[in-house]
Amino acid sequence: MRQKGHRHGRPASPCAGCKLLRRKCVKDCVFAPYFPSKEPYKFAIVHKIFGASNVNKMLQELSENQQGDAVNSMVYEANARVQDPVYGCVGTISSLQRQLEALQTQLAFAQAELIHMRTSTLCRIDIKPSPYTPSTVTFPTNKDFSSDVDMAFVYEDGSGDSLWSC
Repeated sequence: MRQKGHRHGRPASPCAGCKLLRRKCVKDCVFAPYFPSKEPYKFAIVHKIFGASNVNKMLQELSENQQGDAVNSMVYEANARVQDPVYGCVGTISSLQRQLEALQTQLAFAQAELIHMRTSTLCRIDIKPSPYTPSTVTFPTNKDFSSDVDMAFVYEDGSGDSLWSC
């Protein structure tokens, strides 16, 4: 038994496309599956930017499994064109790419600062190949070390290079 107000499994009200174009919505209407009567703004904006005839041609050239994605893309592009008539969604993409580059730069600076902070606050051992053997290291004999905070080994050449640094 058929329900009142439905024909061939579809509601009696026309799709948003046919309603806006003020025509009868037929059984095999190309707009009906993608522009339901409950969402008239979708077809209105797509029609304003692309035109109903062009949308109809695009949908008829595509297979059924591609039509839904094409409609979603057209709705997105139409909304972007309303916001930015010159660049559309390309302007949005460019803006997002610039934001991404700025954030990546900030992240790189933060990571470099973090590495710098970690290495400067921790005491580390400098690993340097030394031409001197431990037997060539001598300590000064006439120096009072009780007042010195920084102590360093003094090599025979007097370089004062230390193996330990903080």
